[in-house]
Amino acid sequence: MAKADLADATQLSPVGAPFNGAPAAGPVASSARETRRLSAQRQRGRETRLALLYILPALAFYGLFVAAPWLHSIWISFFDWDGIGPSTWVGLQNYVTVLTEPQLQMALRNGVGFIFFYTVIPVILGLIIAAVIASRQRRGAGILRTILFLPQVLPLVAVGVVWRYMYGLEGPINQLLTAIGLGGITRAWLGDFDWAYFAVGVVGTWVTTGLCTMLLLAGMQKIDPSLYEAARLDRAGPVRQFLHITFPALRPEIVIASTITIISALASFDVVYVTTGGGPGRATTVPGVLIYQLVFTSNRVGVACALATVLSVLILILVAVVGRFRKEPE
Repeated sequence: MAKADLADATQLSPVGAPFNGAPAAGPVASSARETRRLSAQRQRGRETRLALLYILPALAFYGLFVAAPWLHSIWISFFDWDGIGPSTWVGLQNYVTVLTEPQLQMALRNGVGFIFFYTVIPVILGLIIAAVIASRQRRGAGILRTILFLPQVLPLVAVGVVWRYMYGLEGPINQLLTAIGLGGITRAWLGDFDWAYFAVGVVGTWVTTGLCTMLLLAGMQKIDPSLYEAARLDRAGPVRQFLHITFPALRPEIVIASTITIISALASFDVVYVTTGGGPGRATTVPGVLIYQLVFTSNRVGVACALATVLSVLILILVAVVGRFRKEPE
């Protein structure tokens, strides 16, 4: 009888379930998993609340001084207002003016055209300069980086003043051209209808090339050198190495550099206002300068806000398009 009872005890678990020599995986295990899941959720919740607490001051500052004024300018864009007297509701009329008035259209075209000088050329030059610096790490590389990045730490107003002097009739650029026998092409570059836009664009290229170079150089330094060694063993030349290793690895840095410089191009104001003031005529007028003139000279605040809103939407669209380049092709 005792042996039979012992046999029955070895076949049943304490809760009456079959016993196979392993612990039961029933309600106890499920309860443990649920406890761990709830603990992980609480931990994530605490981390989220802590992160929000850290960003709350910056978020409040951004909302108060950036988002709120921007939304208010959108509201003003639906009114005809001189900035002082009573306003009149005009609906979308200001936006129709922005898209149909030749002066405003030219400003938008000039702003978009600056993308070539502020983004396309600097990114290409940045790739070349960064590749040279990365492949030839020698003494003085730090000084070269400092010189390239120097335009980013200089006030753009000071940059405009210096370049206005350099482009003058007696400035260094014309003196250099005369010294090398090209005195026949010297001119007042910023006062020439055909060359003023190009001259201001060159200033933008000089300002943003250093930033693009530093971003791309930082991206190149994170690429695993063994990839290049394997490519050389496969007899891949410098061009193939760049196209198949360097360029794909630099997608994030190219997107960041393009985003920053596109915004700089479309929102440019300081350099243009100091060097040409939008002239000669309207040759170098960009949206930033025209918005300033509409508000403080023409008293067309509603139209200026409409132009600023269109410019903001244009920037968002271009940044979104550039952001898609960050994804690897399937």
